[in-house]
Amino acid sequence: MRRVLLTAVIPTLLLSGCASTTAATPTERPTSAATPPTVAALDEALSGAWRDPKNVARDVHRHPKQTLGFFGVTPDQTVIEITPGGGWYSEILAPYLRDKGHYVAAVWDDAIPGQPKYRYESNQKLREKFAGNAAVYGTPDVRVFDPAKPDFGAAGSADTVLTFRNAHNWVSDGTAPAYFKAFYDVLKPGGTLGVVDHRAKPGTDLEEMKKSGYLTEELVIELAQGAGFVLADRSEINANPKDTTDHPKGVWTLPPSNRHDAADDAKYQAIGESDRMTLRFTKPTSAR
Repeated sequence: MRRVLLTAVIPTLLLSGCASTTAATPTERPTSAATPPTVAALDEALSGAWRDPKNVARDVHRHPKQTLGFFGVTPDQTVIEITPGGGWYSEILAPYLRDKGHYVAAVWDDAIPGQPKYRYESNQKLREKFAGNAAVYGTPDVRVFDPAKPDFGAAGSADTVLTFRNAHNWVSDGTAPAYFKAFYDVLKPGGTLGVVDHRAKPGTDLEEMKKSGYLTEELVIELAQGAGFVLADRSEINANPKDTTDHPKGVWTLPPSNRHDAADDAKYQAIGESDRMTLRFTKPTSAR
């Protein structure tokens, strides 16, 4: 299927359905007539002094403004981010949604024993980020779920669900269909599922995908459609043509994981972060 580059129309997408909304921003400032309110609010969140400089340095690879614009995220929505880790996107989304919307960070339930250590550490780091910072983040909802039986809240309660570089883990664990079904259930009719993940070459077999951490677009689309979603569009915002996807330690060879020999560092830094698919799905308006 043909991929569409949508960077040129991001301002239009940012405004879809909310052109008259005036968004409160972390630091109030006048908005010129030439700058749409939603764009100004997102710019404010992106430029916030609270953002970790190491996270800001990755904007060139993760393209948050274009990505959130493509997904149509507006400041008045209820947005659920799935397993945000230490909070790379939380630093942007929570302030952006603070006053008019609602940010939900869906995290693995800490009360379930025997999970990988990084899950507990990520949850702690995220909670520490939010703690005592209501002026910046508001009061985000850190919502726990069982990774074996994912459930993200009341049916039809969210406008948008976002997942960044997570789907390959669910495919590896064999839980991907359950996750996509849970996304479908929690979204309102007409709601959006935004997926960004490492992209494998077409035709890559399942075992290689599990080993490498890269997924084909075809597999992700099949999973989403199997849950009831409709593919609304795809974008090359997060594409990286330098990534050959055939690295010795899979996607983790590349930044930011950098699981490679020190002698090869310059080679992999020159490639940058992985080639990524960016897919937008919708829950049909006729769904109940």
